[in-house]
Amino acid sequence: MPKRTRAGALVALAVTGLAVGLAGPAAAAPKAPGFLAAADLPPHPSSSWTADKVTVGIPEATEQDTCLRALPGHEWAWHRDFRTDLDTGARQISVVLPDTRAAARLISALDKDIRSCPERIEGADPEIDATMKDYGKLSVEEGAHVYGLHTGTSWGASDIRLLSAGRDGRTVTVVDWGQMGDFADAPVKAFKKTTTTAVNKLH
Repeated sequence: MPKRTRAGALVALAVTGLAVGLAGPAAAAPKAPGFLAAADLPPHPSSSWTADKVTVGIPEATEQDTCLRALPGHEWAWHRDFRTDLDTGARQISVVLPDTRAAARLISALDKDIRSCPERIEGADPEIDATMKDYGKLSVEEGAHVYGLHTGTSWGASDIRLLSAGRDGRTVTVVDWGQMGDFADAPVKAFKKTTTTAVNKLH
């Protein structure tokens, strides 16, 4: 090998070694954050809650959810489904972000998604009427926000949904509750307590 070529190769190897040293080992995947238990959900008047196992990933149904468009695509995510014997169900989804700045951006995107959701629902189906209520912020860790969404159809179906998004450090959690009914059927006070518990359990 000519001296110039050999010298160039040695420089290249040195630079590569330096780059590897600076990069360090790949970041280890974080542990799943704490999740709600069945007893943490808003009490149902005639049925107890059942909680499924905490599962890695974001559910396929959520990937299609126009109210939570910012959630899919995140690497470190987990979810847990809850159900009653009747028509009421719930889901918690938690995502660990690389840092607090990324977590704050996700919260901001989720708030925008939820607030603008009725327009997209009505735009996709003119036979559905969607109405959003803002139930305000909660003072827990880095904060949480609670919303209510009612959808009614031209054929008489009526559904009420409560949604919240909260953050503790670099972890974001979303709690999603729903059943048949309207705003009068929404357990807002109990859901706020559930959201507070969900954020507190993240660490």
